[in-house]
Amino acid sequence: MRRVSRALAVLDLVLNGDDDALNFFSFDGRWSDTEEAALMRDGSGNEYSMVFSPAGVFAYGFDHESPMSPYANGMRPWPGLLDDVPEVFHEQRDDKAFSDDGVPRATVCFWRTADDDAWRCGPVQGNDGADQLFELVADGRPEAYLTFAEEYYELALDLEAVRHVYALMPLTEYVVTSLNPERRLSDLAESIAEIGYPRS
Repeated sequence: MRRVSRALAVLDLVLNGDDDALNFFSFDGRWSDTEEAALMRDGSGNEYSMVFSPAGVFAYGFDHESPMSPYANGMRPWPGLLDDVPEVFHEQRDDKAFSDDGVPRATVCFWRTADDDAWRCGPVQGNDGADQLFELVADGRPEAYLTFAEEYYELALDLEAVRHVYALMPLTEYVVTSLNPERRLSDLAESIAEIGYPRS
């Protein structure tokens, strides 16, 4: 998930530049001294946040149309949503970056500790929007991003260039201009470094 998240952030960066208002996916390789974060904001109120740390991965997702939204439930988390979150993830669970007035912007919450052999979540029932929110990152295939870009950006991208980025191969001028002739690698250097993506 970390690899695909980095790739998604770089692809959006190449297509949109540094305009956070336009970027669907982002990745902060310097979230903290020990953490990295993958973020999605679709511009319509849906979002997710995944924090990668030595302890494992903690994730929130928010579907603004879900009946499980805290905004539809008196600004309270959905019953069971935060149950069983391991203590090692309490800092991420309570991070103000993911909450409004102390309540997480979340209809989805899941995690995986470094010792887990599977993803975990609380005892939740309801339509949380997880399938839609995490569809692209969970799919993990360059072809899936190609379909997304065609629908969202109305662009026909070079599949080989997308595969190059998904493989986290060093970014080159050729790959950048194959994806967006108006971008240059040098213009993206600082943002690429923040993402933690390798460059040639």
